[in-house]
Amino acid sequence: MSNTERMSAVDTTWLRMDQPNNLMQIVGILELEPPVILERIENALSERLLRFDRFRQRVEDRSGILWWSEDLQFDITRHIKRVRLPTPGGKGELQRYVAELAMTPLDPNRPLWQFHVVEHDRGGATVVARIHHAIADGMALLTVMLSLVDGEQVAMTNRRPPSRSREAGLLESILRPVSEGLRFSGEVWRKGLGLAGDPTQTLRQGTSIAAELAHLALMPSDSQTRFKGQLSGNKRVAWTDPIALPDVLAVSNALGCSINDMLLAAVAGALNGYLEDNGDETKGVEIRALVPINLRPPGIVRELGNRFGVVAIELPIGLANPLARLYEVHRRMEALKSSFEPPVTLGLLEALGYAPKIVQDQVFELLLSRASAVITNVPGPREPLYLAGSKIRQIMYWVPQPGEIGLGVSILSYNGQVQFGLITDAALVPDPEAIVARFEPEFDQLLYFVLLGPGGEEWPEERIEKKAKPERELKSRKRRLPRAVRAMPKQEPR
Repeated sequence: MSNTERMSAVDTTWLRMDQPNNLMQIVGILELEPPVILERIENALSERLLRFDRFRQRVEDRSGILWWSEDLQFDITRHIKRVRLPTPGGKGELQRYVAELAMTPLDPNRPLWQFHVVEHDRGGATVVARIHHAIADGMALLTVMLSLVDGEQVAMTNRRPPSRSREAGLLESILRPVSEGLRFSGEVWRKGLGLAGDPTQTLRQGTSIAAELAHLALMPSDSQTRFKGQLSGNKRVAWTDPIALPDVLAVSNALGCSINDMLLAAVAGALNGYLEDNGDETKGVEIRALVPINLRPPGIVRELGNRFGVVAIELPIGLANPLARLYEVHRRMEALKSSFEPPVTLGLLEALGYAPKIVQDQVFELLLSRASAVITNVPGPREPLYLAGSKIRQIMYWVPQPGEIGLGVSILSYNGQVQFGLITDAALVPDPEAIVARFEPEFDQLLYFVLLGPGGEEWPEERIEKKAKPERELKSRKRRLPRAVRAMPKQEPR
């Protein structure tokens, strides 16, 4: 890539989507276990990030056309900073710091990224990154993340730069399951990739695509809840401790659902509980979430920019029974496997990049007002990674919310564990930790009900009979379940 490059129409769309109360910045953290040598972390970040020309480039407007142009006054100290949190410097202070960064604009006259190395009194460190969505989407930023790590598991005394072939292999193993998460059929996936290959033609591909576009334009708004309203621009963030991925896999296999179904059902249950705790009516409530879907062809692993479409999924918040909620999520996700929504929305993003900003704003106001949340699910590396010799204990990120959407849910798996992150607008949800605290208990209920089997009028008896594995198989999995779940008393489902 040359040092000057015209910005793609899709990336232009994301750059222009910034609003004072919703910045299009992807914010993430890498939590490092001690020992950590801060100078080595900073040097590694500097050396490895600048392999990508994009991290030396600023946005330049030439007669209304946007270009990525080399910053002739580039100074790495503007982009990599060392920080010490206020006492006591724990998770609460880190959450507030991450939220502050999420609502602080990047300097538009400089490359649109910053990394903050947060020093811990206890010897570790947390790297907080914020990168504008115009540079790359979540899947492309995995390329960036894997360019930072040391390579195969190394000790402090045995560091070496990452292997390009290993990096590509890791990314391929991550990208391959993305389509399987939504269970798209192979035919539809190939069609979607074909349309995404020429996104300016997407909106002229016949009746199926026209119907998808009409559906997007005419779909009614979701339920009016406290998750929808006037935004303040004051952000709050929270995240869970990791949950063992084998436990999620065991239950999903037992119930005949995907891991993605399980995770989305847990999100729906957590939102249901939060509404009920605040005295809100939940019966019949549906919350529409926008879910990004990667549309990169296999083999494209080192290309930055944005290459994804979006599907809209209605979460059945009003279903109180956890298993009924899971199967309804499963049913709805299965219905999306023949959807053209992802390539249609990619084509729409491309078309809007060529249109005047006022047109883009009007279209997004129409579409985004029908949703309350953005939910992303990124399958990360399955093995532990190291940065400058320090083990990365936890990875988390927070998805930006376009328009007037005030709720962003991020799901990420890493090193055999899965975790949830939440970013909210304080005017709507001032205490996201109250929602985050419900994710694992909601999942534990599904584990619990797998052991007990169906009971009560609310249970979808026919579906359970069709999908659940034999009782002896469920019992054989009991040893793999968390001790706290095995000890739970038997009770009727609520």
